[in-house]
Amino acid sequence: MRGQGKARTRFIRYAMFVLGLAVVSLGCVLMIQADMGVASWDVLHIGLTHTFGLTIGIWSQIVGVLALLLSYLIARVKPGLGTILNMLLVGLFIDLFMWLELIPRAESLLLKVCCFASGMLLFAVGIGMYISPRMGAGPRDSLMLALNERMGWSIQRVRVTIELVVLALGWLLGGPVSIGTLLVALFSGPLIQRTIPFWERMMRERYGWVREKEIHP
Repeated sequence: MRGQGKARTRFIRYAMFVLGLAVVSLGCVLMIQADMGVASWDVLHIGLTHTFGLTIGIWSQIVGVLALLLSYLIARVKPGLGTILNMLLVGLFIDLFMWLELIPRAESLLLKVCCFASGMLLFAVGIGMYISPRMGAGPRDSLMLALNERMGWSIQRVRVTIELVVLALGWLLGGPVSIGTLLVALFSGPLIQRTIPFWERMMRERYGWVREKEIHP
């Protein structure tokens, strides 16, 4: 029975993790279709798509691989299963949602604002969902942690530096930088700070979730 309980907990954690990645991806697509600006990493992915072809999702995966490689070279950070799934599935989900055309490009200002606001909210909710099972950092967060360890900078300083570099590269490649990019930078952090405790509490109370140090995937 104890083994079954651990298996059930592990299944729930993986399911929440994958569902969270899908919700994050849907939020990204909503912001892309709103055409009001996107998060800095998506500015880079879209800029790469405009410049070199391929899809936004594929570039998300390629950039994720490069981030993991840099993390290993800088601080010997080895990716876990959750990190690799994060890298693969976000790009896959983005391309799937774009291909299905579930969300048409917004035309009027009202639709743009609604689409963008919904996308940013889903983006934050999804991050809370996939972080709450503690399956491991995403490839971009792994790079942030590697630079923090090697350079001794604070997490905040490292994150801001990475975001600015990525944003500048994406803009130079033709990625969309607009008011929405600033709004994501300002409000996604506070939103995420509220979604993570909510999902952790829900999983603990309803599904008997335990922390990563007690059960390892």
